[in-house]
Amino acid sequence: MKIVLGTAQFGLDYGVANQQGQIQKSKARDILNYAKENGISVLDTAIAYGESEQVLGELGVSEWDIITKIPLIKENRQNYFLSLKETLRSSLQRLNVSNLYGVLLHSPKQLLSTDGERIYRALEEIKTEGLIKKIGISIYDPVDLDILCANFDFDIVQAPFNIMDRRIINSNWNKKLAEKNIELHVRSIFLQGLLLLPPDKRPNKFSQWSSLWSKWDAWISENNLTPLQSCLHFAMSNLSINKIVVGIDSCAQLKEILESISGEFPEPPDDLQSDDLTLINPFNWPE
Repeated sequence: MKIVLGTAQFGLDYGVANQQGQIQKSKARDILNYAKENGISVLDTAIAYGESEQVLGELGVSEWDIITKIPLIKENRQNYFLSLKETLRSSLQRLNVSNLYGVLLHSPKQLLSTDGERIYRALEEIKTEGLIKKIGISIYDPVDLDILCANFDFDIVQAPFNIMDRRIINSNWNKKLAEKNIELHVRSIFLQGLLLLPPDKRPNKFSQWSSLWSKWDAWISENNLTPLQSCLHFAMSNLSINKIVVGIDSCAQLKEILESISGEFPEPPDDLQSDDLTLINPFNWPE
């Protein structure tokens, strides 16, 4: 199963289309049970996702493969191994598990600092001890891979990818990662839910891209598709993508997602994308 269950909503009020806020623990339990019953086996979380790790640990996730992300690592001239190990042990304690499938650096450019090599070697040593199985990075722009992958070996790269944001493919990094046997995990396939909103619900701050939205709405209508089907199929059909992280607000939403991943759908046209970072990188969205 390519689908990975993203759990930012378990710990935060997350996503432009999220109308419910942080998910209640009882609903989170239902989502986990439904996901497990339908073949999903990997969870994506992060220390920065509020209470997400704690909630997952309280619900019980020992049978899942868990990927977490660690934030900017505090400078430690003495011993990165011990400080990183303590950080990861805290995550393991919150999650109530003995090891992690993967640990991703949320700020991978830190590896290019003067202490970058020491940080990487510390992670490798922790991996050797068995606390983590795979080391990876979470990036925001594929251009970062040019120097990062030239200097370090990773097991996982997580990158943004959706119909509007095709940088990981246009840069050819999807193929390069496959050649290096590095797992490519993609996130933001719905652009934080923006691509799923009907035209009348799209926030006004995105009106500056009205011509692009007109193409998007027309293409969906002409092909008798839903936005959900279009986004999912575009990611699912790319063979170089190993995992697709999707955030869920409810069991009903997860059911709809799983029902939408099958079938044949047309490829979106080449002009239905953007390289405008103000649009495709949510960090840059207008206030």
